[in-house]
Amino acid sequence: MNRHTVFSVPPCLRGLTVVLLFLCMVSVATTAVAEPLTPLEGLELLRRGFAGMTDFTAEITQEKQLSIMKKKLTSTGRVRFRRPGTFFMEIFSPYPSRLLLENSDLTIFYPAAKNRQKIPLPAEEGLGQWFAYLDNPITTLPEGLQLQAERHGENCTLRILPQGKQGIRELTLLFLDDGRIKKLVIQEQNGDRNSITFRNMKKNVGLTEKEFRLE
Repeated sequence: MNRHTVFSVPPCLRGLTVVLLFLCMVSVATTAVAEPLTPLEGLELLRRGFAGMTDFTAEITQEKQLSIMKKKLTSTGRVRFRRPGTFFMEIFSPYPSRLLLENSDLTIFYPAAKNRQKIPLPAEEGLGQWFAYLDNPITTLPEGLQLQAERHGENCTLRILPQGKQGIRELTLLFLDDGRIKKLVIQEQNGDRNSITFRNMKKNVGLTEKEFRLE
């Protein structure tokens, strides 16, 4: 897998990380005094952002800071999503690639090399499970995670801390209190840091199968 365009995610977070990638970024200043939230309150605010959404498309910017390099690797691209479980991400530069997740079937395509990589995921890590979890009011927390949440006015911060010693050390999610994501920051145990922002998001545009093709 191309290290410049795809970040590693431990099994307990693969589906969750993809779901978190399915929302949009809006630019709003965060100057209000922080108000602590319970983890359940933070997840419930996020869940509400899915209400009534059938699909969306957005542009993204990804900044990757590798622990072995001083220079950040910046990529641009776009994402598309359609219920119940189809997600597409295309990176334009500097290393073009396309990723397609259909339920628990993950495929990565590198146009320059005409190369495909298929990565089957366990059924419980597919999108269907996580949307089922987020389709109902949140009453319990996912196992194996610690969560912290707070609000700055209409802006919320959700920190997810896996309990394992491999893979992700911390995942920070910045979003509006209606659930719309501003930024996703992933810090890995090896020191790598990945920051993804979303912009120009359009919801419920009627995406079709042809808009999720890898080639």
